[in-house]
Amino acid sequence: MSIYSIKDLEQVSGIKAHTIRIWEQRYNFLQPLRTDTNIRTYNASELKVILNVSLLNKYGFKISHIDKMTPEQMEEKILSLNQLDAVKERVINGLIKEMVSLNMGSFEMQLDIYIGQKGIERTVLEIVFPFLERVGVLWMTNHVNPAQEHLATNILRQKLILGIEKLPAVLNQDKNVILFMPEGEHHEIGLLLVYFLLKQQGVFVNYLGANVPLRDLAFLNGIKKPEYIFCHITSPSKLFKLDRFITHLGQISNATPVLLSGQLIKDYKGKLSDNIKVKISLTEVLQVIRVL
Repeated sequence: MSIYSIKDLEQVSGIKAHTIRIWEQRYNFLQPLRTDTNIRTYNASELKVILNVSLLNKYGFKISHIDKMTPEQMEEKILSLNQLDAVKERVINGLIKEMVSLNMGSFEMQLDIYIGQKGIERTVLEIVFPFLERVGVLWMTNHVNPAQEHLATNILRQKLILGIEKLPAVLNQDKNVILFMPEGEHHEIGLLLVYFLLKQQGVFVNYLGANVPLRDLAFLNGIKKPEYIFCHITSPSKLFKLDRFITHLGQISNATPVLLSGQLIKDYKGKLSDNIKVKISLTEVLQVIRVL
């Protein structure tokens, strides 16, 4: 069974840890266990509860009222929310709840319903993108079972590839980028999302994909002369050395801007070549894409 910290609940729900602690003192809907050192821990059921409570509270329900609801009443009220943003959050929360429960049939069905209603492009931007932002930290901290992560990411991978295929082909290669992940890195979801966003912007993508030796990157960079090189690093093999990788990456071409993102490098304190920039989150990456 997966165990979550109060920081995990904050990341996934958007409710500050301080607020969650106050709610625990005043209300009964959360009953965390504590370790021998008095640290709060939460299970999957409590994660689902905080998702429900945070959504209802955000859209007008008082906490004192929510506290008196049964789980069934909470779900009924959530389904009655009809604001556009509330509907999106309801779907994202639903995906998180199905993932932690390993209900992957329902996980995919919710995605497919939204795709049927809004189309694949809007689903990627409105659902897949924020879902990845919210659960990414859980995957990095190993607070989600690897089976949960693999099942969810494989479904999302299929939807992203479908979305990429449905976008119009980009014929003009004057503005192009290279996307890759280093040797030992196989977590492709973040990179595929960037591929989708770039193609949607009309930028030609040279997609090298996962587990790419730097010599192959250097070869393609020399031929294509891209606008920039993008690399997303999530969780490479234990043999991966970030310092050495960044040093060698900077030596490939000091004339080509390189953009790095991913949780692995958010706290990187080493030296960067002038052409290398670090963007921690996918939101920051999206800001760069929009100005291309």
